[in-house]
Amino acid sequence: MRVAVVGSGPSGCYTAQSLVQRDPDVLVDVLDRLPCPYGLVRYGVAPDHEKIKSLQNNLRTVLEHERVRFLGGVEIGPGGVPATRLRELYHAVVYCVGAATDRRLGIPGEDLPGSWSATEFVSWYSAHPDSTADGFVAGARSAVVIGVGNVAVDVARMLARGVTELSPTDMPQPALTALAASRVTGVHMVGRRGPSQARFTTKELRELSSLPDTETAVRREELELDPAYLDPAPLAAPQRRNVEVLRGWAGASPRSAPRSISLRFFLRPVELLADGGRVGAVRFERTAPDGLGGVTGTGRFEDIEAQLVLRSVGYLGVPLAGLPFDPATGTVPHLAGRVLREGTVSPGEYVAGWIKRGPTGVIGTNRPCAKETATSLVEDAGILVHKDLRGDPLAALRAEGAEPVEWTGWQAIERAEAELGASLGRGVVKLPDWPSLLDAARRATHRQHP
Repeated sequence: MRVAVVGSGPSGCYTAQSLVQRDPDVLVDVLDRLPCPYGLVRYGVAPDHEKIKSLQNNLRTVLEHERVRFLGGVEIGPGGVPATRLRELYHAVVYCVGAATDRRLGIPGEDLPGSWSATEFVSWYSAHPDSTADGFVAGARSAVVIGVGNVAVDVARMLARGVTELSPTDMPQPALTALAASRVTGVHMVGRRGPSQARFTTKELRELSSLPDTETAVRREELELDPAYLDPAPLAAPQRRNVEVLRGWAGASPRSAPRSISLRFFLRPVELLADGGRVGAVRFERTAPDGLGGVTGTGRFEDIEAQLVLRSVGYLGVPLAGLPFDPATGTVPHLAGRVLREGTVSPGEYVAGWIKRGPTGVIGTNRPCAKETATSLVEDAGILVHKDLRGDPLAALRAEGAEPVEWTGWQAIERAEAELGASLGRGVVKLPDWPSLLDAARRATHRQHP
């Protein structure tokens, strides 16, 4: 049985791993639009999180399995290989494409210069080849991060990091240079609800208080608006630990530091205010708990100065050409990973990861999700293998105009990034754009096929 897994992030790699563990004869091609594997582990995890980034080593083991093949640089859908053609080349296709866009605030001023999605900022400092934006911190003194999840914590932390801490990371040189010259001294991370409902993990939260030359502040009067803050006992353990950390910060004596990160709660953004043609402040409405787990507006407003606004209010899946899609959830309808078309299982089509369940959970959450889908696929194998396939799909993909980057090409990219880092007196430094990535990969191909 030949299976195509579309997407080489954690959900794609875990799906491939589950398939080869469950079926001793299955052959899996892991396809990715990018020439590099690992998805958000490479392009979404902050560069100073070496432990989480080391998960790449686990994913590498999957992609180096003798019955798994990585094929990067393969676009599926418009402008690339049609999804219908992919179904002709494989017994089954599993889509593990994540959630590719951001939720919007839907408020006036959201598109002012200086207002960005957090994903755009993360893509820039992670060297995503699609990133074309820069100038995030230019001229900014104060930044507002809207959202209180782990991505919001990441971007707040990166704004407060100094060049000494960032230089050893794999951050691309242009981003490092810009952040080293940054004059942002105040970062405000703002949530519309209370501390007990924040989505960050306690480990990420604690990191903020250990940043050099940075004071971390909260306002006790905002924390006390949350009934669960006053009595955290009924909370689940993760939320209770968050509240305990914030309680400790509220009781600490303020210290003088060149930079500050301020966590604010019960403030809902209602407008981004312009100053000289770009964002100059964010207007928030004070909210209050409504007793039902949500909040209600109070009619009181506060403006927070900001020349940089990063919106971090969640990801959203996008429709895939040729697949059904539920716009309300941003997911593909499915039954235990089997794609449903108008309520009926579509043979040979599967989903795993965020496009299956929505953008929830941490990296490890993808493992049981992938196992469920792989189990469904293997259970269906008796039906799927009746399709008559001829030849290696790789040749057919090339005939469709694709130029797949095989594993040797990815290894060549790794070597080029090590060489770039050495030339800059740093460790590994990511290549930041499509031309440099593809040039490195093609050098490996030319050595193989002179």
